[in-house]
Amino acid sequence: MTHKSVLRIDASARKNGSSTRAMTDALIDQIAPETLTVRDVADGLPFVTEDWVGANFTDEADRSEGQKATLNLSDTLVDEIIAADTIVIGVPIYNFGIPAALKAWIDMVARARKTFQYTANGPEGLLNGKKAYILVASGGTEVGSELDFATGYLRHVLGFIGINDVTFISADQQMMKGETAVSDALQQIAAA
Repeated sequence: MTHKSVLRIDASARKNGSSTRAMTDALIDQIAPETLTVRDVADGLPFVTEDWVGANFTDEADRSEGQKATLNLSDTLVDEIIAADTIVIGVPIYNFGIPAALKAWIDMVARARKTFQYTANGPEGLLNGKKAYILVASGGTEVGSELDFATGYLRHVLGFIGINDVTFISADQQMMKGETAVSDALQQIAAA
């Protein structure tokens, strides 16, 4: 698969010394996209509000100027993910799950009629044909264990919007494994 257009999502609160940011840097260097859009959700995104829900569930043609303004950032985030053929997400595991900032991004991009639709057979993702790399780091949680509520959720929500080609690369249990967790992940990235 070519990686012409990449959307990079950073979710670590740490700007310096972040394992996920280092891993994401390495993967972006490895795949060398023609275009790169960077979205650092750790800088803050709004949460879904009653006004946002009302605007989102109002037919697009019937939205007021205020409702359009309420959805403006969400529309921008949706446009970014639609434009990308590859999505790269750096995600630390915080307290067994994803950071709240990444959840806020998901809530802004998982939009009926934009990234998924309801059909007679249930919901159907609209972002087919995309590739996602999820670069995961944790201090103590073993990725894939019963205590990991991050990776299963991310696989599910990406599949829900149509992104089913998902590769996870992890540097987990760093408090126990030390630097070898990150160096092993960087070797996986080099082989990608």
